[in-house]
Amino acid sequence: MKQHLLLLLALLCLPLGLQAENYPYRSDVLWVAQPDHADWLYRTGEKAVIEVQLYRYGIPQDGITVHYELGGDLMPSDTKGSVVLKNGRAAIPVGTMKRPGFRDCRLSATVGGQTTRHHVKVGFSPEKIEPYTAMPADFREFWEHSKEEAAAFPLRYTKERAEKYCTDKIDCYLVKLQLNKQGQSIYGYLFMPKDARPGSCPAVLVPPGAGIKTIKEPLRHKYYAEQGCIRFEFEIHGLHPDLPEERFREISAAFNGRSNGYLTNGLDNRDNYYMKRVYLACVRAADLLASLPEWDGRNMIAQGGSQGGALALIATALDLRITACVANHPALSDMARFKLGEGDGYPHFSKIPGMDTPDKLRTMAYYDVVNFARLIRVPVYMTWGYNDDTCPPTTSYAVYNVLSCPKEALLTPVNEHWTSEATGRNQLEWIKRHLTK
Repeated sequence: MKQHLLLLLALLCLPLGLQAENYPYRSDVLWVAQPDHADWLYRTGEKAVIEVQLYRYGIPQDGITVHYELGGDLMPSDTKGSVVLKNGRAAIPVGTMKRPGFRDCRLSATVGGQTTRHHVKVGFSPEKIEPYTAMPADFREFWEHSKEEAAAFPLRYTKERAEKYCTDKIDCYLVKLQLNKQGQSIYGYLFMPKDARPGSCPAVLVPPGAGIKTIKEPLRHKYYAEQGCIRFEFEIHGLHPDLPEERFREISAAFNGRSNGYLTNGLDNRDNYYMKRVYLACVRAADLLASLPEWDGRNMIAQGGSQGGALALIATALDLRITACVANHPALSDMARFKLGEGDGYPHFSKIPGMDTPDKLRTMAYYDVVNFARLIRVPVYMTWGYNDDTCPPTTSYAVYNVLSCPKEALLTPVNEHWTSEATGRNQLEWIKRHLTK
């Protein structure tokens, strides 16, 4: 496994434009929390210590009391305490873990009359994390049969030029792709290099992150098409991306609450679960890309982050035309891990009443990224941050550790649920290195 570590202290040298979330932009207060192992990793049974520094206006805060709570990844605290900063610094004993996993040090302090918070997770033998989720005996048969049913409906779509996203180097089209005879569809923006020759372009399939929302900032990845790739970025709910933002908020409020969201819809039955249509839509999106005369016929890459990272891995397992995968902090991973008394993958069914039933647990296994990852044989590039509380590092490792294909990981310990622009551009370079000529 090739691992590239971005350490916390390196952030002190970053331009403001790259700072986000747990390194707040234009904040008077700055936390620096440095584990005594540079890579933030320890062996099980080994004790970890974190040095905490707290600055206001760049000045070390002396005599400030820092309160801390320690607990497992996404789990309630099991230890509480406090330390007083001396010369702006203090050491916190984090302890250890007997089982592979992550331990979270959650910090708070009052500075200038305001409470400020931070947290740092350290890992203990995470390369040995094993998923809770087991593969159902008929997992492959279920999905092969589902794909056959979906393929019985002919490929049918409309393609309308989207002038506002065209440039002198790329063309953009709004695509409406019909999925079945019931008329369910998805929308997506298809980017093409201008004047692309037949058979000249690798294709990149990009499913969305979680939520009911528009396809935001379609041009943010225009450099893919500028460098010769077809890129299809799509949504999964059949909602026209030009709907007003207010309308999306209304739809989300009505149909995506914590207890009635699409990720819980139909979870009692593997055939009726909402995400079945979504997973098969990814295969149908690959059908669309494969039908384009400009596709080179050799290279198709699935790429995404969070829910999109999950769907990228799932599409790679389901469709042999996909030749490589790039996935950031995948959601829908080891979703039943709460049965071990540990934090589970997004959407965190452990926090939703009524999810811990035999029928729902059975369905989860058919839709868990862990089981799709077990089937992948093409190269995979994953990245995740240790401080992520949305898609926790425990579940990203659970996925990565079961991959038996060529694989690489970019580990960014300080990151919460985000990746930098530089990481995104480097992923295109990874894709280009893995193209078949």
